[in-house]
Amino acid sequence: MIKRTNDSVPTVAPMVPRSSAQMAAPVGLWLAFILFTVAVGTVDREAIGPDGSVVGLAAMNRLIYELLEAQPFWYALTDWLGLVPVAVACGFACLGAWQLVRRRSLRRVDADIMLLGALYLAVVGYYVLFERLVVNYRPILIGGRLEASYPSSHTMVAVGVMATAVLQFRRRTRSRRLLAALELASAAVIAVTALGRLISGAHWLSDIIGGLLLGSALAASYRAALARGRPVS
Repeated sequence: MIKRTNDSVPTVAPMVPRSSAQMAAPVGLWLAFILFTVAVGTVDREAIGPDGSVVGLAAMNRLIYELLEAQPFWYALTDWLGLVPVAVACGFACLGAWQLVRRRSLRRVDADIMLLGALYLAVVGYYVLFERLVVNYRPILIGGRLEASYPSSHTMVAVGVMATAVLQFRRRTRSRRLLAALELASAAVIAVTALGRLISGAHWLSDIIGGLLLGSALAASYRAALARGRPVS
C-alpha cells in the first residue's frame, strides 16, 4: 500500500502479516476469557448462593439474578435445545467417518473435518475441566445439591459447535437460500441458549459471559486454523 507524506514523497506503508491478523481474534478472545475467569475467581466474592456458596462478581450477579425471575420453562427448553449442537457435531463426525471408510486413509479425510474433530475434543475437554475445577456454583440446587456453574456449558457448546458449523455450511452449501436459513438457525440456537440459560435462573450472568467467551475463543481458533489453509468467509 502506497501513501504520501507531507513532503509528497511516496512511501510504503507497513502492512500487518496475514497470519498475525488471523491470530488477533483468537488471541484476544482467549486473553479475555482468562482475565474474566480470574476476575470471577478473585473479585467481589460473597456467599450469595444456595447453602452459603461463595460467588465471584457477587454484586453484578446478584443484581441481574434478582431483576430476572427464574423461569423453569426456559430451563427445560434450553436443555432440549442443547441437543441441536450435539446432533450437528454428530453429523460432521459421521461425515468424517464416511470419508475415512470411503477413502481408506485418515490422511485423505478433509483437513477441515479433522480440525473440527479436534475442536469437538477440546469442547469436551473444557466441559470436563470446569466440572471439576469449580469457579462458581449455580444459583439453584440441582437434585438438592450444589453444581458447578462457570462457565455455562450449554452456552459454550452452542457457540463452539454452531459457529464452526456455519463455516462448514459456507464451504459445503451451494444454495444461498439454504445457507441463509442454516446461518439464521445457528444464530438462533446460540442466542436462545445464552439468554434462555440466564432467564431460567440456572446460571449467573458471569457464567453466561464466560461461556460466550470460551465458545467464541474455540470457534475463532478453528477459523484461524482454517485460514492458514485457504481464506474463509
